[in-house]
Amino acid sequence: GCSTDWDGLTCWPRATFGEVVKVPCPRIFEEITNIHGSFLQRNCTQEAYWSEPFPPYTVACGFDEGSSKGPEDQKSYYSAFWRVYTAGYAASVTSLITALIVFAAFRKFHCTRNYIHMHLFVSFILRAIAVFIKDAVLFADETMDHCLMSTVACKAAVAFFQFSILANFFWLLIEGIYLQTLLLLTFVSDRQYVWWFIFTGWGGPTAVMFAWVLTRIHRQNTGCWDDDENGVLLWIIKGPILLTVLINFVIFINVIRILVHKLKSQEGGGSHSSHFVRLAKSTLLLIPLFGVHYIVFAFFPESTGLEARLYIELGLGSFQGFVVALLYCFSNAEVSSK
Repeated sequence: GCSTDWDGLTCWPRATFGEVVKVPCPRIFEEITNIHGSFLQRNCTQEAYWSEPFPPYTVACGFDEGSSKGPEDQKSYYSAFWRVYTAGYAASVTSLITALIVFAAFRKFHCTRNYIHMHLFVSFILRAIAVFIKDAVLFADETMDHCLMSTVACKAAVAFFQFSILANFFWLLIEGIYLQTLLLLTFVSDRQYVWWFIFTGWGGPTAVMFAWVLTRIHRQNTGCWDDDENGVLLWIIKGPILLTVLINFVIFINVIRILVHKLKSQEGGGSHSSHFVRLAKSTLLLIPLFGVHYIVFAFFPESTGLEARLYIELGLGSFQGFVVALLYCFSNAEVSSK
């Protein structure tokens, strides 16, 4: 019969001679046209050749000849979008590496607060690198047969990408926990908590990824692990991330409550208070900024609101590292004085 075939848009499964195969339109077309439930068909001929899809993509999936948003236009759109988020991640990596060098070069900045910031910077750098690696491995070759692509390299790229996202949220949680620790344990040295923070910030994502990789290997070892047919396995990653976001929002509310109380009682003062206020402003801004969008999309299927996801998670998300470096380093009065 006919072997599996990738026609550039859809993966067609194996078929016997004379068999007619029916598959749904690609999800991306459904997002564009809002036409759902349409199908394409191909016939496996006696000569072991696949026939052309019928009806054609332009008809079956909602594109007419006058459509201004056909497949080629959509390809051009994603190509432009790729350039935008690539520039965003490049700007983030450049600013974060600069911030790391600044904090590492001057002994004045060697303190628990900045050590935690530096780990957060590294998590964002890893996220940007993971996106570049994933694009290079999965999407660099347009002629690649995505029906058969299931290599160790592409699975490792996806796993590394998921790990970097987990590390991002875990270290943002550490920032929130550290902020609350400063408030509640004023007279206790914060240095004794550094190793616990490091263990949690990197150990948590590592444990989650280990569980996810083992589950994918034994339960759903298909493709490049960038698909999830039933959406259940992805909750091994989504669950811990949502938990960190929810804990951070509890910390967010509690820190605001404590700050209001301290301001009313006129506690604190001096340079230490000034450092703390700056840290509080930065952290309290990041918690809702990075957490809200994840909660909004977490409970919907991956195909829902695809363009909105792209704008928020890739377009705006690619500049998150730059925002972090700006808040914690470049807008810091001590850094500016240097």
